Amino acid sequence: MLDFRAPRWLPGGHAQTIWPARFCPRVPGLPLAFSRERWTAPDGDFIDVDFLGSAPAPGDGRPLLVLFHGLEGSSASHYAQAFGHWARQAGWAYAVPHFRGCSGELNHGPRAYHSGDWQEIGWILQRLRSRSAQPLRVVGISLGGNALLRWAQEAGEAATATAAGVAAVCSPIDLAAGGHAIGRGLNRQIYTRMFLATMKLKALAKLAQHPGLFSREKMLAARDLYEFDNVFTAPLHGFRNTEDYWARGSAKPHLHRIRIPALVLNARNDPFIPAPCLPRPHEVGRWVTLWQPAHGGHVGFPSGRFPGHVLALPDAVMAWMRQHGG
Repeated sequence: MLDFRAPRWLPGGHAQTIWPARFCPRVPGLPLAFSRERWTAPDGDFIDVDFLGSAPAPGDGRPLLVLFHGLEGSSASHYAQAFGHWARQAGWAYAVPHFRGCSGELNHGPRAYHSGDWQEIGWILQRLRSRSAQPLRVVGISLGGNALLRWAQEAGEAATATAAGVAAVCSPIDLAAGGHAIGRGLNRQIYTRMFLATMKLKALAKLAQHPGLFSREKMLAARDLYEFDNVFTAPLHGFRNTEDYWARGSAKPHLHRIRIPALVLNARNDPFIPAPCLPRPHEVGRWVTLWQPAHGGHVGFPSGRFPGHVLALPDAVMAWMRQHGG
């Protein structure tokens, strides 16, 4: 993956982002067949966890791969399907926990999910670890990857009891840089509109559940993620405002605190994440591996002849995981 090159027929970060997510043909055997469990969270709310095939029983001897999806993602996302395909081929168990409100049903409480939601990550991983005879291998995509790194940073040495290795793929580990980038120019017209279309609907449904939770007028007026986070994400999750949320939620300043093998993979042509904000080797500790290929887009990494496939990403990430994560 260090020298990943996208196919010539799909040049540029936007094309390498949009084609895999929207138009890349499905691999034979996909979509995967999942079974779902609903878990009650410590605060009485719920999350849904999808397992490839049947859920592993406690003490299951297979390695367990856990994937945390990105903003507005799910087990149906192209990357979740691709990693599930890898797990099925390898004979591993596979779990995709859904952040609150992302499984097709609105959660009950006056909160949702966010990029620094490391406490939620920790609770989920603890429950999944009880199902596995060995430490977990964990991948986080975009938002999910930043939250996963924040968990590893906060857990420190204790993380080794839960996870053998973690990988963050195309994660906005500098939330301010990514948040401002997605709100400008073509990004604003394509990606901001796409995300806000579903995020606003969920937020308004949350307001119907909990009248007075935030200003409906300000929500309807929000035109980018900065404004959305200022109205919804930050105040609902204990932050003063967007700046406070982005500062406290970002994983980049704390990468030196990680004490388990961690892969941080970012394409340098990712439309969401400006290359100048990516970490350099001297900014991370010895447990962190940085992969920053020139191509790949945002969670794209398309490969092969037209119409291509998205299996290069899980192949590369899981080869690293097997080498460094036991």
